[in-house]
Amino acid sequence: MNIAPIKKRIASFIIDDFILSILIFIIFYSQLSTLTDTEELSQFMNNNFFIIASIKLLYHWVLIWQNGMTVGNFVLKIRVVDEDYGMLLPWHKALLRSFLRLFSEAAFYLGFLVAFLSPKAQTMHDKFSKAVVVDA
Repeated sequence: MNIAPIKKRIASFIIDDFILSILIFIIFYSQLSTLTDTEELSQFMNNNFFIIASIKLLYHWVLIWQNGMTVGNFVLKIRVVDEDYGMLLPWHKALLRSFLRLFSEAAFYLGFLVAFLSPKAQTMHDKFSKAVVVDA
């Protein structure tokens, strides 16, 4: 297995976050267009936290489980595979990885920083789900 470089993973992350931001903006356009200050934005985020988290969870879970790659991974030609077998993650490992990814984001991205110290460039959500990101 040829481990994907961290630079590709960062670029993929940026692409996926951009796509998710646009999707969330489209879904919540009518509410977002009426916001006038940061306090209202904060209230909006609090009121819709679980919906936004669910959208992110579903995006990463379904695409990784079905294809081994998100849109960002596809563009950068990288794939998430099972660490032991080199095959696509089964649904439960893909779900665990996606769920733990949300926690890594919520914890100031500390779970992502682990990749810089890992020989296989694995984040915390990769390690716990026994996944690696490889060049496709």
